[in-house]
Amino acid sequence: MSLFEPSEIFQFAIRIEQNGENFYRKMAEKLDDKPLQDLFISLADEEVKHKKIYQNMVSEIESYEPFESYSGEYYEYLRAYADNIVFDEEKLDDKIAAISDKLSAIDFAIDNEISSILYYQEIKNLVPKGKHAQIDKIIEEERKHFARLTKIKKSV
Repeated sequence: MSLFEPSEIFQFAIRIEQNGENFYRKMAEKLDDKPLQDLFISLADEEVKHKKIYQNMVSEIESYEPFESYSGEYYEYLRAYADNIVFDEEKLDDKIAAISDKLSAIDFAIDNEISSILYYQEIKNLVPKGKHAQIDKIIEEERKHFARLTKIKKSV
């Protein structure tokens, strides 16, 4: 028996994508480098697309109704959990303030994309094997971000 249902994993993914979008938009506002601003805006827009993909994945799999002491309790937990895995929303402003140049901004983004990839690879172990392909879709989307950031880093 797995610890999480696949729909729960997609709720984590949705929250991570929301936090990723927030990070990229805030970095785009902070940076004075137009090409890098454009990159971060583009990545933020892709996070929105990824979030929609993950929301569609949730609608395609079994529904999951967790036991809750009060309405929304479980999804508050999921949001908090995802916030602590990647792009912690409460600490985001402090992290952005500590970024002093475009290379450190790119490095921070790469580190968070790697964290996302590793998280999803580990989380695959918690869902039935029949659902691994859906988790692999999430991993592939995060790898695209990583590859794009790595390519840009080489030119900085």
